[in-house]
Amino acid sequence: MDQVLRGIEETFSQIVETQKITPTELKLELDSLQETFNLLFQKWTLEILYTLFLKDAIGFGEIKKILTVNSRTLSDKLKMLQKDGYISRNVDSGPPLRVEYLLTKKGKNTVLLALPILYYSSSA
Repeated sequence: MDQVLRGIEETFSQIVETQKITPTELKLELDSLQETFNLLFQKWTLEILYTLFLKDAIGFGEIKKILTVNSRTLSDKLKMLQKDGYISRNVDSGPPLRVEYLLTKKGKNTVLLALPILYYSSSA
């Protein structure tokens, strides 16, 4: 874990140094991240993202079964994640009608970036 944290710190230092980011610009960037963190740490959000990461394209019913979440909550979270660009919704008109959800590039990157945070918080 120490090696991961050192790598993150070195990467951050390189970004600040090479892009000549001022403290004011850094604050603006961090403020924009606040919305993302608020979304990610709502109940069910990370569970949905990690399920999609592990299963690739998956239907509503399968997500519901895996997570044992009620339909209304799952529907609301999927709409929110789609609106914010973390997942995409593909409809196959069938028959039968089939709706699948999958991660966008933003969603995949978010899952990968959240892994060290989750690992660190569970081991600390």
